[in-house]
Amino acid sequence: MPNVQEPGTGREAVVLLSGGLDSMVAAALAREAGFRINALTIDYNQRHRREIESAREIAGLLCAVRHIVLPLDLRQFGGSALTDEIEVPKAGLEPGIPVTYVPARNLVFLSLTLAWAEALGGQDIFIGVNALDYSGYPDCRPEFIAAFADLADLATKRGSEGERFTIHAPLQHMSKSEIVREAARLSLPTGMSWSCYDPTATGQACGLCDSCRLRKAGFEQAGLADGTGYAV
Repeated sequence: MPNVQEPGTGREAVVLLSGGLDSMVAAALAREAGFRINALTIDYNQRHRREIESAREIAGLLCAVRHIVLPLDLRQFGGSALTDEIEVPKAGLEPGIPVTYVPARNLVFLSLTLAWAEALGGQDIFIGVNALDYSGYPDCRPEFIAAFADLADLATKRGSEGERFTIHAPLQHMSKSEIVREAARLSLPTGMSWSCYDPTATGQACGLCDSCRLRKAGFEQAGLADGTGYAV
């Protein structure tokens, strides 16, 4: 897969590409299926802005037809440890919805992805949400994805004219270790992706936030090496 030399020749697809491992694998699966990738990365002024550079590298790796990094400053709203002066938890995974949840983030991001897909004349959207190892975020659940697919048909000109959009969530029912194995099958350089919510001043992944813990556990359970450099 990393040796792809040119864009796909199939239908246009818009891929929500955060720069994380899950979005990387979802984008690679879209490419493997023959879609022409149009990658959308939202720069929402998040604490872990290092993932934007990862998204750029991944878009290049997968020969995206176009990669848009769209500025949307959600720090104006706050309400999350990723967009406000709230400490990122480091003590381990806790029950309930954590403070790293960004209010309605995937709803907002999918709406922008849908707008670009309609403008392109495409009907396919890819997102790397996961319903098993998802830190309790409500906007990663299958019910949300299904509801948004219905909304897409109601909210758009093309939908009102009888064309249907497809929201592809290929990782939805995978564990993190299964996602890691899928990345290996696709021969993806996983160290190119970024997961840490709170990078150190020297640019290392903290190794202690929820996202780092989930990622490390996934690689350990898969029995595969992770190219990420962790402070802990």
